[in-house]
Amino acid sequence: MRRIASLIAAVVLFLSLGASAQEIRSDISVQGTGFFTKDSTGQGTTQRGTESGGFLVGYRYHFNRWLAAETVYGYSRNTQQYFGTAGLSGVQSNIHQATGGFVVSLPTPARFRFSPYVLAEGGALVFDPTGNNFGGALGAQRQAVGVFSYGGGVDYPVVKHVSLRAEYRGLVYNAPDFGVSSLNTDKITHTAQPSAGLVFRF
Repeated sequence: MRRIASLIAAVVLFLSLGASAQEIRSDISVQGTGFFTKDSTGQGTTQRGTESGGFLVGYRYHFNRWLAAETVYGYSRNTQQYFGTAGLSGVQSNIHQATGGFVVSLPTPARFRFSPYVLAEGGALVFDPTGNNFGGALGAQRQAVGVFSYGGGVDYPVVKHVSLRAEYRGLVYNAPDFGVSSLNTDKITHTAQPSAGLVFRF
């Protein structure tokens, strides 16, 4: 996680230096999220993540009206359930999300107050078992997997420095197995992450 965070910070710093001659425009966002994972099946095992909620905290640096760099931290907790020939196993885990990438603002007519955007980011998801295992998933260990995040959203200003934000993120990553070979599906899975919250601009 430290290596990923350092890399994201270095990218933002590098891009910031390249844009130092421009006006600095930053924002911080705080959003509540849902976490809905698609089932995946492979090697005789079906993996299913329970539905849960969480939050996202993000920072954006706007280079100009249409391009920004963003870093995001997210948190959720759910249980990964595994159905296979050995029966049912499950691992409850805290899920830490760290991504960084770019946001492109879409053009809108001047009479519209809302600001739509699309995003593409990369990073990691860290699945950290809570110790409350279900169904005998012994030996589960903390696991980090690479993630690609895509999506979009819209900001709607309510006062000069505060906006409402509604957003959707799709997370694409390898289904976790917590280092337990019997839980490995060897499949890529997808999590839908809708969110809403506030944006503070400065």
